[in-house]
Amino acid sequence: MKSSSRDSARSAFKLPRAYFTAKHDRRILLMALASGFPAVLIALILLWNGDQPARVQWTLTVLIVGFWLGFSHAVRERVVFPLQTLSNLLAALREGDFSIRARGAARDDPLGEAMLEVNFLGQILREQRLGALEATTLLRTVMAEIEVAIFAFDGEQKLKLVNRAGERLLAQPAERLTGRSATDLGLVDCLSGETTRTLQMSFPRGAGRWEVHRSTFREHGAPHQLLVLSDLSRVLREEERQAWQRLVRVLGHELNNSLAPIKSIAGSLESLVVREPQPPDWKEDMSRGLGVIAARAASLNRFMEAYSRLARLPLPRLQPVSVSALVSRVVSLETRMNVDVSSGPEITIRADGDQLEQLLINLVRNAVDASLETGGGVKVGWRRITGQVEVWIEDEGPGLSNTNNLFVPFFTTKPAGSGIGLVLSRQIAEAHGGTLTLENRQSARGCEARLRLPI
Repeated sequence: MKSSSRDSARSAFKLPRAYFTAKHDRRILLMALASGFPAVLIALILLWNGDQPARVQWTLTVLIVGFWLGFSHAVRERVVFPLQTLSNLLAALREGDFSIRARGAARDDPLGEAMLEVNFLGQILREQRLGALEATTLLRTVMAEIEVAIFAFDGEQKLKLVNRAGERLLAQPAERLTGRSATDLGLVDCLSGETTRTLQMSFPRGAGRWEVHRSTFREHGAPHQLLVLSDLSRVLREEERQAWQRLVRVLGHELNNSLAPIKSIAGSLESLVVREPQPPDWKEDMSRGLGVIAARAASLNRFMEAYSRLARLPLPRLQPVSVSALVSRVVSLETRMNVDVSSGPEITIRADGDQLEQLLINLVRNAVDASLETGGGVKVGWRRITGQVEVWIEDEGPGLSNTNNLFVPFFTTKPAGSGIGLVLSRQIAEAHGGTLTLENRQSARGCEARLRLPI
């Protein structure tokens, strides 16, 4: 009996099922009605059990019930209306409208702080969207104006994006290209293999050598591939044209230096032979003229031998080479002045000792020639730099007046120079995977040559 009475008491205080299945606004209304129901019930019981006239009882009953229902609906509206406002604000943000702001947003008020945070969120989203639009506009402008062809493919190798250079390459507008497969566009070979390589390919706007760069990115969680094609043929043709122009200019200069005096002396000798009567010293003049012609011919022969040597540089034969021993051997060959050696760490590299010796001989000889003009000295040393060995040669000469023609074949400022020493030296350095640079010293007079080779 006691347990049944307790169960009946619990069921009496349970909220009806309709409360949990109703909407939020109805639950608020039911809670407001339930909170005022005890007071209303007690007031009505006391009112109807009193001695008041029936007219007064009915009037007060209507007022009590009216105020009860009115305030309950007012509580409902007071709770629901701000939630509807927040819902409208969030819906506007979801739709991308960041211009709507909530009124009455203030601190020290829970509802006002919620409204204030929503306003801040809208402002941040607006700034972020503006920044994204500006970045997207800049990206599209750069992609449209860039000279390399850019393609973006989805996971099914369907084209999703192409820039203006890609349109010109495939000779079709983007509207016709978008959505087509890489096989139809002739780009399927570029989407496989190494990510960076060079291919010989043909397109509607021409054929040539293309440098292919491929990378991956994700959009909406799906993998995509970005393909960049750079036309190497035009760049190579331009470099080749400039190289030929420099070569022809230097060759023409050297040939004119030899052929002009030969032509002039040959004309003088011809007039001397046909002159009647012959001058008494015509044999001496003839001998001197023929000697000049022979000297210029020998100079041309040396020039052509130097050209052949430059064109037939063999591949290096790699063997262990001690840097300290190599530098000491090269310095010992210079007899015109004492070259100071700044010793570095003991390093052994794999290289062609004969070619590196010839390279360093050229650099040391140039440094000594420059220092003899000013009475300065020459210093040689080496050091280790992040997986490389750097051999440096400093002189105290007049320095470099024109660095643009340092590595131009056959260009020289020496009266008896061939103009291939530095060119050969750089070719040897690059054949070993290294670099050779020459520049004026910053803290003192003279020039510094730096040879870097991998260890």
